[in-house]
Order: sequence, then C-alpha cells, then structure tokens
Amino acid sequence: MSRFWSPIVQSLSPYTPGEQPKIAGLIKLNTNESPYPPSPAALEAMKAEAAETLRLYPDPEAVALRQALAARHGVRPEQVFVGNGSDEVLAHAFAGLLKHDLPLRFPDITYSFYPVYCGLYGIASQPVALDEAMRIRVADYPAGGPVIIANPNAPTGVALTAAEVEQLVAQNPDAPVVIDEAYVDFGGESVVSLIDRYPNLLVVQTMSKSRALAGLRVGYAFGDAALIEGLTRVKDSFNSYPLGRIAQVGAIASLEDETFFAARRDDVIEGRERMAAGLGQLGFEVLPSKANFVFARHRDRSGADLAQALRDRAILVRRFNAPRIADHLRITVGTDDQIERLLEALREILAG
Repeated sequence: MSRFWSPIVQSLSPYTPGEQPKIAGLIKLNTNESPYPPSPAALEAMKAEAAETLRLYPDPEAVALRQALAARHGVRPEQVFVGNGSDEVLAHAFAGLLKHDLPLRFPDITYSFYPVYCGLYGIASQPVALDEAMRIRVADYPAGGPVIIANPNAPTGVALTAAEVEQLVAQNPDAPVVIDEAYVDFGGESVVSLIDRYPNLLVVQTMSKSRALAGLRVGYAFGDAALIEGLTRVKDSFNSYPLGRIAQVGAIASLEDETFFAARRDDVIEGRERMAAGLGQLGFEVLPSKANFVFARHRDRSGADLAQALRDRAILVRRFNAPRIADHLRITVGTDDQIERLLEALREILAG
C-alpha cells in the first residue's frame, strides 16, 4: 500500500483472473479458453496486417468490423459497439449506463467482475439470490433499478430462454438491462434480435470463447443507437483506439469463416456433453450447462481437495471459495484427449 493511493484504490477488491501458469504438460481447464486454434483465415489476415502500416493508428471507430458484426447479427452498424474484450465493453456499460439512483441488481452467484466494477465506479448493488437449482428467477427482478445478467450464467453455465430474458427486459422498461452473452454460442439463446423493440436492452458478446481469440481481446455490444452513443462517449473519454489494426482484421476474418466457427463450436458442445456424462458416472452433480464449461460438485468429496488433487496431476480447474459454491468445480471443456485424461485422473483420485 502506498500513501499516495486515492481512497477509491484503497477500498477496491480487484477481480482475480484464472491462473495462467507456465508448467510443461499442463492440462489447463480453468479459464474457459477454447481448446482449439482460431480460424486459419483469421491467422492469415492478422499476419498480412503485420506490415509497415502498424506505424499508423487504427480506425478509432472500427467501421469495417462494426459493419461485419451488424451484417452477421441482422442489425445496423450504429447499433454496434466494439472494445478491447468484453470486459472493457462491460466496464464502459457500468460507467455509462448502470450507475443510477437505484441499486444495480445481479445474481448473487455470477461473473465476479460485476461487484468489482461496482466498487470501481461507486455503484450501489443489490445481489439477488439464485434459486436452489442455481437458476435465475425472472420474477425476482421486478420493475426497479438497472439489471445485469450473464446468460448463460457464469460460473454455473445455466441459461434462461430468450422468452425469459424478454420478460425480464419488458418488466423493467425504465431501467437499462445488460445481458452478458459471453457464452451464448454454445447452446444459449441470444436476444440481439430484441434490441429494436427494447431501447433499454444492451447485449454484450465476445470473440474470446467460441472464436478462440481470447488473446486478441475483441468484445462488442448491440443496442439502441442511443445506448451505443453513450458507450462511445465513455470510450472516447478513456481510450479512442481500443482495438488495434491486427485485432480488427482478425476479427473480421473470423466472422467471415462461418464454416470453421460452426465446426469448432459443435466440437466443444459435443465435448461438454461427453464430459458431463463422465462426471455424472463418477458421482458428480453437474448443472445443465449451455457454456463451454460445466459446474459440478462431488457428493462425497470437497471441492478444495479435488482441485488440489487434480493440480497435483498437472490438471487445472477453477474453484471459487464462496458461499454455496465452495465445493463446486468449474471445468472448461477441453479436447477429447484432455477430457479423457481429466476423467481418468478423477477415477484415480476417487478410488484412492
């Protein structure tokens, strides 16, 4: 601690990202990265962009990328915002849309960056408990203050239907509602198509998960043009050039390679179902996931013991030492080989 810290820095409880260790032979199933490489077309586009023009600033408005995203999702470019990963997009939403007189509402078990942003921006919050099945209950979000929900939720992987999300948005017409769809491509139902009907709705997505571009840091949001203008005002008061030239061309090329994207997404979904079934056979209770991970707990073994035993075997999973979920493990879907090695390690641990 420094005596030169501002009061807000002294009071912060920063987000803790998933561990990124450098261990040979490690099976890394703790940060929800794709187990597969990005589109070859995206890689080629990025290599080609690594040229003399890197001395020049990128397009601050990312017009070509916003046009590509608009075309894919059936919206207008002025309804699209892009940023340096969905975390930055969310941060701008917290600063520009979610700070109001009434507290911001979000589930008590959800993406742990939400309360961090509240601390950073001085936003009052009101966590809303998930039900016993760890589902979000739309009725628990009546008309009131702003709302942010991850759908599918993290770390549970449990998803609301598009109809349920629409009900939540419709019953809060006077408050902004942000739907964080970081994992929607793995089986969730997106609500991007609703933005023309609900001017209070902002939908946030990312290329980090389903498009295997976590290292590129490309996130984006869809919403009413007035909401997008608000995010842009925050962005241009913070960093006018959030996405570099390489990131913009790589993201566009990924969007154009739909065949590759669909095949790898389907591989992850198939791996998730196979991993969930294997865990169930080993005595785990596995929540129904629509993400690229599962959230599971063993009926007889603690989450802390299992996470450590897996780590001793060079397999990393994520555990949150928090009420209600301390015995759960969040396990990212890996390759077929990684899934089999995980299950074999658990068989060995549980037999011992």
